[in-house]
Amino acid sequence: MVTFLAGGTGTPKLLDGATRVWDSDDIAVIANTGDDVELGGHLVCPDVDTVLFAEGDVLDRETWWGIDGDTTATHAELHRLAAAAGVTDCADSDDSGPTDSDDSGPTDSDDSGPATAAPRYLDDDAQTAGRRIARWRRFSGVAEFMEIGDRDRAVHLTRTSLLDEGRTLTETTRTLATAFDLDIDLLPMSDDPVATLVHTESDETIHFQEYWVARRAEPPVADVEFRGAADADPTDAVLDALAEPVVVGPSNPVTSIGPMLAIPGIQSALAETPVVAVSPFVGDRVFSGPAAELMSGVGYEPSTAGVAAAYPFADAFVLDHEDDTELEAAPETTQDPGENADRETALETTVTRDRHVEYTDTRIDDADDAERVALACRRALEVIG
Repeated sequence: MVTFLAGGTGTPKLLDGATRVWDSDDIAVIANTGDDVELGGHLVCPDVDTVLFAEGDVLDRETWWGIDGDTTATHAELHRLAAAAGVTDCADSDDSGPTDSDDSGPTDSDDSGPATAAPRYLDDDAQTAGRRIARWRRFSGVAEFMEIGDRDRAVHLTRTSLLDEGRTLTETTRTLATAFDLDIDLLPMSDDPVATLVHTESDETIHFQEYWVARRAEPPVADVEFRGAADADPTDAVLDALAEPVVVGPSNPVTSIGPMLAIPGIQSALAETPVVAVSPFVGDRVFSGPAAELMSGVGYEPSTAGVAAAYPFADAFVLDHEDDTELEAAPETTQDPGENADRETALETTVTRDRHVEYTDTRIDDADDAERVALACRRALEVIG
């Protein structure tokens, strides 16, 4: 068994090769849900759905978003109606993004589709009303700012209706996985709400989808918040999956993997299992997306060295053969009960451990590339496991 942490497009691309290296039945994928939004009353889970559609062989692989060949008649009609009614701007909605209080709500990745209109946040009271899973990321469907295909929308409607019938997000995801005939075990990172909010240098607080889809990652980042993470729990299914060897794919360390690491219990689980991480950088060059800007915004060096600092639990890395980064040894805290094994407070000792590196060409443009990187991951796991 092997478990992948997935967000954005990096890990889904790697999975194209992973299913050649491992049996699909032996693969679990834990998907980021910090990017999720409730749009027009429907819960949209971009990172879950990228894996769902890719493994279900229906993903639009030109955009890595939505269903291949999907139509957008409903999306177009929503915009026509808004224009005809004169409500195409945000003047009548709270468009300031999430406020700073956890009680009041909102004021990949390369996976969020084209922006079509400015986001229209629901008001603060609405952000914490209704479905708990959608807290702090509720948007009006008027002139929706994310382009949702018609078949894609049917997935969101079904997901939301199953949630309203009382199923958890994990149960709902597994139901959809059955509908798309998935062999892998696809898991959301939690059944609790976690919202990725970007704090800009101009003192705005906006949801990640506004930052990336509507504003094309243009606002300078001051910080990133994972609202709700401290109160969220990993499910039993996630903890079981994390007991197996783990591969952290070449996803954005801040907004794709960061929300998972912010949930209590996940980092400690990763520290107890073999972990190999694939850098989304070659030195200080990122392959795609806003990872560099976001890492700088939260205080990490935008580079492979910064990725290593963000993943202190990783035992090994897969780096591009042109990446000359020298990884520092990772800190590791051990407890020594000393002479009295029953005392409540053990003595803590910090030591370091060297981290194994496998080198390969880490660019992934097709399934053959993905297989090459997946094989490097397997070699690394064999060394550290």
